[in-house]
Amino acid sequence: MILRLVFSLVLGYVFGNILTAEIVARKVSGKSVFELGSGNPGMANVMTELGFAPGTATLAGDLAKTVVPCLIARFFIIPEMGMAGAAFAGLGAVLGHNFPIWHRFKGGMGVSCTCAAMFMVQPAAGLLSMIVGMYVTFAAKYLSAGAVLIPGTFAILSAFLFGPYVMWPFIILTVLMFIAHFRNLSAMVKGTGKRVDVLKNANEKFGKYTGSIFLVISFVVDVLLVWFLLEHYIL
Repeated sequence: MILRLVFSLVLGYVFGNILTAEIVARKVSGKSVFELGSGNPGMANVMTELGFAPGTATLAGDLAKTVVPCLIARFFIIPEMGMAGAAFAGLGAVLGHNFPIWHRFKGGMGVSCTCAAMFMVQPAAGLLSMIVGMYVTFAAKYLSAGAVLIPGTFAILSAFLFGPYVMWPFIILTVLMFIAHFRNLSAMVKGTGKRVDVLKNANEKFGKYTGSIFLVISFVVDVLLVWFLLEHYIL
């Protein structure tokens, strides 16, 4: 069993080394993504520097390179422990994205890959964790705070619902997210970081009630997700 979990981890790492942002940036601009904007090989940097379509393509690639090894691990490598196999493969994909061997272990932050991994392990818990991270972002107005809370919430849920073989990969993913965002988190603590009022921006762009409507909908979804998890794993 341990060997198959390790194989799932390695498989994910191989897939994670495929930096979609680098492929898209080379194709669109002829430059390495590490030479563009912030230098981060992720959707946000590509979308900011090259436009919506390249950014969307980057996101799609990052999601796919996480989903594929998770599916292989869950249904073929270790089907009797499906969640654990997907968790280890997802951890591997994030490690590959953040620390690609071909680029001297300097990669991205792994937010999209982490979210995809959570969803592949348990969709309801993954979506609930993302909504919690979103609430934290809305309240604190710092994107980094929400990013760290996403895998952190999933790790806590895993401790109570899914067991240690799922919990530990997401504890590691929480640590990785903290490391990736450490500079921004430090600036947040000092009060010098860039604040982003997502709800205000949404109201200005789509109408003054957009944020309120979104919060109501997300709260209803939250309640349904909590009920589903309680019914299937606790009650």
